[in-house]
Amino acid sequence: MLHNILNENQERLLVEERRWLNALQIALAKFDVAPADQAALERSIRQLDELFLLVVVGEFNAGKSAFINALLGQPVLEEGVTPTTTRIQRLTYGPEVGRATQSATVDVLTAPVELLREINIVDTPGTNAILREHEALTREFVPRSDMVLFITSADRPFTESERQFLERIRDWGKKVVIVVNKIDILETPEEVAQIKDFVAEHARALLGFTPQIFLVSARKALRAKTAHDADLMAASRFESLEHTITETLDETERIRLKLQNPIGVGKRLIAQTVQVIEKRLALLADDTDTIEDIARQQTVYGEDMQREFHYRMSDVDNILHEFENRGIAYFDETLRMARVFDLLNKSRMQAEFERVVVADVSQQLDRRVTETIDWLVASNLQQWQAVMKHLEQRRSTHSTRIVGQVGGKFSYDRDRLLETVGRAAQLAIETYDQSAEATQVAIALQMAVAETALVEVGALGLGAILTTVFTTAALDLTGILAAGTVAALGLFVIPARRRKVKQELREKIAATREQLLTALTSQFERELERSQRYIEEAIAPYTRFVRAEHVHLIATRSELQRVREGLERLAGALEAL
Repeated sequence: MLHNILNENQERLLVEERRWLNALQIALAKFDVAPADQAALERSIRQLDELFLLVVVGEFNAGKSAFINALLGQPVLEEGVTPTTTRIQRLTYGPEVGRATQSATVDVLTAPVELLREINIVDTPGTNAILREHEALTREFVPRSDMVLFITSADRPFTESERQFLERIRDWGKKVVIVVNKIDILETPEEVAQIKDFVAEHARALLGFTPQIFLVSARKALRAKTAHDADLMAASRFESLEHTITETLDETERIRLKLQNPIGVGKRLIAQTVQVIEKRLALLADDTDTIEDIARQQTVYGEDMQREFHYRMSDVDNILHEFENRGIAYFDETLRMARVFDLLNKSRMQAEFERVVVADVSQQLDRRVTETIDWLVASNLQQWQAVMKHLEQRRSTHSTRIVGQVGGKFSYDRDRLLETVGRAAQLAIETYDQSAEATQVAIALQMAVAETALVEVGALGLGAILTTVFTTAALDLTGILAAGTVAALGLFVIPARRRKVKQELREKIAATREQLLTALTSQFERELERSQRYIEEAIAPYTRFVRAEHVHLIATRSELQRVREGLERLAGALEAL
């Protein structure tokens, strides 16, 4: 157990490491990180209590099994020209050579070799195995390693599949030692030097530094150990590699690498998760722009509607002005001594007033108000359709992206939400009854005007309600005959009465204009507000998701940054061991 060999300072670093890794686990648990990545971190944390783990990787037929046999000094593993290793094989100390199944993918082999008391060695399937699941086993086991021995063959060093696999190892932040096996096939020292330079150059370009590189012949080394042949051992060039593993890789170095292993795994997961977060934030930035664009459209729409409404109200106002002008002209023409006997005929004067002054005011007002209502209802529907089309375009744009770029659950929730909003919007649009909506608005407007004018609605239209107001009370023309006789009128009564009636007409029309425009404006603003609120409520789930997810992503990124800084400080302390 690792605890049994740690000094006080190392124990303190282990406790701190567990604290940071636990914080990372919590942060990742709040984020939909792939279960395999979470499991890799969990395994690397558990292995802090286990022996140092040396993982051997490389293409099949590169001589991995032969190398391990040479390192152990006995043929524990089967060798062959075909992929003989199809499972993970973990070698540990035991009083005798044996094999047991640990899991569906891992076998445990025991051997009475002193090296295995301090180090566990793992043999893996070839990185270019025919069966893809064999390569996957190796790829998934690498994060558990404390150090990786990368075996390549002198007859085909640093192949494309090896390069790709080494990239994955690099991403996990592992210590890598490269072993070029089978140098016995090379004929001259110059060839050996060329191979080493070739591997060093490509490894440096790939890893960013030059790792330790050993050129060996594993077969010669095993034969040399078996036959106790010092010359053959020297020819195998195996001793310097063995010295690195058994002596240079001392207890302190093994502890350092053991503690660095989960840090490398954690930093990789942090970098990977932050990359996903940045892509999600970029996508949410587009979503935020969409929401803000819709808000701007709503504002501009409201301003445009206000301008158009006031323009339409000027038409209504003109009808009333024309009505007022006709009334003033009528009174100037009618209320004079020459027509005094006509004035005594109430029904005649009433009919003449309605024909000359009122005329088709009722129909004109009804037509203008109806046109305004239809315009309002149609405009609201068009705005609703425009907003929903905008959202649909946003969803279509996102659907062309690769889901893996931003993560599964996030994309699923976001797409499902947009689809739900879009489906509800489409249903609302399909079932929208413009005629019924217009009727509802008209009734509400009619009631508002009637209540203000204190008129019974009955079966009257809006224009009829207004003309009823015009032709009652203030327009009671028989009131000018209050004196009862023609003689009593005099030369001054009719002009005075004419002035009074004209003033009453102006006041009545002004009051009615105020009532009508106030009612129309109030109803318009209510309908406009209702329409905009309806749109806001329809897209509210989408806007809430975008805002909440943005807060969540920023908080997660901040927490991961805090953990990364903690792990980097810890890594620096480990380097100083």
